[in-house]
Amino acid sequence: MDTYYVQGDDYKKGMGKRLRAYRLEANLTQDKMAEILDVSLKHYSEVERGITGLSVEKLIFLSNYFGLSLDYLLKGEQNKDILPFILIDVYESCPDEKKGHLLELLKTLNKLVTANGQPKNPSKKAAPKKKG
Repeated sequence: MDTYYVQGDDYKKGMGKRLRAYRLEANLTQDKMAEILDVSLKHYSEVERGITGLSVEKLIFLSNYFGLSLDYLLKGEQNKDILPFILIDVYESCPDEKKGHLLELLKTLNKLVTANGQPKNPSKKAAPKKKG
């Protein structure tokens, strides 16, 4: 396995952009995110701008809160083998005879949240539609 290293604090800018995108998608203000994380508004604002970082505990919380892997949160790399904890909990608590139905439901849900077969990406804005 290759070692991934980001020199200095370069990861903070990308992480801040990803956090901002997910915060906006969840219709949360910076003030509300600061409250959720128990940090000052100034600190959270600096996180989104890539000026400062968050503690490991806060990063793990955000990873679980938004259902993101830490790899994606920190580096922008999505590991498709990692599921959000809530999905794992729902699947594991589901009776064995219902798990097939649950998987079909998730496949259907996936089709609903994708556009043209591409996963919805909150960090990219849709191009405006042309008139005419």
